[in-house]
Amino acid sequence: MQRILVIDDEAQFRSMIRRLLERQGYLVLEAPDGEEGIKLFEGQGADLVITDIVMPNKEGLETIMELRRKIPRPKIIAVSGGGRIGPESYLHLAEKFGAVKVFSKPFDLKVFLQAVQEALSD
Repeated sequence: MQRILVIDDEAQFRSMIRRLLERQGYLVLEAPDGEEGIKLFEGQGADLVITDIVMPNKEGLETIMELRRKIPRPKIIAVSGGGRIGPESYLHLAEKFGAVKVFSKPFDLKVFLQAVQEALSD
């Protein structure tokens, strides 16, 4: 069973994504920020990481960079609802740092699931 780690400070968003992915047969781990996400990744691993960008403690761009230091080509999908400068700027940086796909919240769940499947099949 493929394992997906969802890192987002919004509990409702994490729960919705977990339920969506579990219905597709994935094992889902959840973390409220990048700091906890990195700990979970180190302890249990993941085939794919879905991370928010704007979070407390350790934000998404830091999380992506740290994951890239730990393994050469982590599979990462970045999501963002924005912040002070809007989600597009953050997501553009996430792509430059190694995210394979990026989504601005809210997003189409069917398109998101397709991206998850593509990322895991690469």
